[in-house]
Amino acid sequence: MTATELAQSAQHDEQAPAGLNAALHCLWFSKAGQWDAAHDACQLIGEPVGAWLHAHLHREEGDHGNAAYWYARARKPVPPRNLSIADEWAQLVAALA
Repeated sequence: MTATELAQSAQHDEQAPAGLNAALHCLWFSKAGQWDAAHDACQLIGEPVGAWLHAHLHREEGDHGNAAYWYARARKPVPPRNLSIADEWAQLVAALA
């Protein structure tokens, strides 16, 4: 599933599409505005992927210190501040699909 397809589903559907892997399900919740559900979902995913998703979610909420901790746990660099949340979300979808 592409980032565009996942985003459209999150904006229009009441439930995530069947067959999504755990990471994409987490990202669907995030795009659907269900931050708490996304946060709960990412904690069920093993590291480093779960930590990467966790980092993105804390960056989305504006908690950059907590996000930096989770990027380190994921062994990923902290994205530059000029990278939008939407662009990072699309990069995550592409990497984890």
